[in-house]
Amino acid sequence: MGFLDFLKGPDIDQGVKEFRETPGAILLDVRTPQEYGEGHIPGSVNVPLQSLGGPGALPAAKDAPLFVHCHSGARSRQAVGQLARLGYTNVKNIGGIAAYTGKVER
Repeated sequence: MGFLDFLKGPDIDQGVKEFRETPGAILLDVRTPQEYGEGHIPGSVNVPLQSLGGPGALPAAKDAPLFVHCHSGARSRQAVGQLARLGYTNVKNIGGIAAYTGKVER
């Protein structure tokens, strides 16, 4: 680990790998429906940041593993804080899809 590594954001590729290796995990895309429709990570669920507190938008189990991403990592960082305030205990910000090197689907 280098001296300035703390300045780097989350590694979305590593986050998606962890998501795929975690039983019962949910890959949560908090971008807008339009952004999601333009390309998203296979297996992701779109719940826009503005809808996180809405009924039925999230799993009932507050300990469900949630891997959260957006476009650049800013909204996913906000979402992680909001999810914590809603009582979710197993939430990870994996960054932005803009840095993702895997396949996307439309």
